[in-house]
Amino acid sequence: MAIKLVGEEILSKWRKNRLGSRFPIVLVLDNLRSAYNVGSIFRTAECAYIAGLILCGITARPPHPGIEKTALGTTSLIPWEYREETTTAVLDLKNMGYKIVSLELTDKSVPIQSLRREDFPLALVIGNEVTGVSQEILDISDVIAEIPLYGEKESLNVAVAVGVALFLLLEKLV
Repeated sequence: MAIKLVGEEILSKWRKNRLGSRFPIVLVLDNLRSAYNVGSIFRTAECAYIAGLILCGITARPPHPGIEKTALGTTSLIPWEYREETTTAVLDLKNMGYKIVSLELTDKSVPIQSLRREDFPLALVIGNEVTGVSQEILDISDVIAEIPLYGEKESLNVAVAVGVALFLLLEKLV
């Protein structure tokens, strides 16, 4: 019979999975509208143990009650910063050696599963819930990746998409 783990038992189990330093992935949030989505992304990013987040433009930032409600304390556990301009943040990351991958559906997008270990360190750009990643950012991206969907709905909630994308990317590193 399986016995559910609780509290410190869970943390102890997950800590054994860590490879040491944070995974070489930075999330760039490009003008997200919903503080709840941002909070959920903080929580997922911390659980994935990635390098950090860059919140850009109108994206809500801590301390914000909507973020804290869904982040469950993770805003203090993962590095993050705010940048007014997404383009500047992305170009800075590119100059630091990050491959810029925008999560968007275009005529040139490739399945996110096609990325390889050689594509890291990687900055994953996540776009606005309505308009997606801006054309300006798509134009300077090294890769535009998509999450293949199989149903009738054409998109996932942005926070869900981040979770799917991050854990597909982590499979390349562990």
